[in-house]
Amino acid sequence: MQRVLAFSISLALVTACARKESLATERSPEGHREATAPDVARDPPAPAAPLVVFLGDSITAGFELPAAEAFPALLEARLAARGVTIRQVNAGVSGDTSAGGLRRVDWLLKQRPDVVVVELGGNDGLRGAPIEGIEQNLRTIVEKVRAAGAVPLLLGMRLPPSHGQAYTDGFAALYPRLAEALSVPFVPFFMADVAGVRELNLPDGIHPTARGHVRLAERLEEPLRALLATLDAGAPR
Repeated sequence: MQRVLAFSISLALVTACARKESLATERSPEGHREATAPDVARDPPAPAAPLVVFLGDSITAGFELPAAEAFPALLEARLAARGVTIRQVNAGVSGDTSAGGLRRVDWLLKQRPDVVVVELGGNDGLRGAPIEGIEQNLRTIVEKVRAAGAVPLLLGMRLPPSHGQAYTDGFAALYPRLAEALSVPFVPFFMADVAGVRELNLPDGIHPTARGHVRLAERLEEPLRALLATLDAGAPR
């Protein structure tokens, strides 16, 4: 009698456990057990802030300044103050040329930026490099940026007339010509309010001081903000 009772109790427990498990799981068409309990509601992940890469030379790098005082970092802070969040990468390299930027751009594009600000060509011009070569390098950079799904923002440059007026004029003209030919967002001579202003440049007369970089950030804030707004609107790149 005791054996029969013990067997009956064990059978009841096994049956109850089996029933409980069947309520929590079901078999998929492939025969695997899958949970049927309702999924816990989760908030969708917040979208990452746009990544903005600044591809440039010593001006972008903030020559002789802490990284936080260079215009890319100042731009990030100014935009944040207006409720526009970005992630910025300062890819400025002192002494870099348009050819150097072209060699580096593929690696930078692996970071999948949303925007690439192109500030190059000044060192080429100071060395008297052929204008056609500078323009072709910048064109290829812009094309690579677009092919990677990012938006380029081209910054115009000018030179002192150390190589003669014809070269100086030809150099200045290549930027708007390229911007028009490729329909690239463009900031004409982005150093207009800084270059040649003694108190805004280091003793070399070329590289901006901290105050000069504040002025550059002020000049670039609205063009970059407007470009970022087109990303939010889903505008084609």
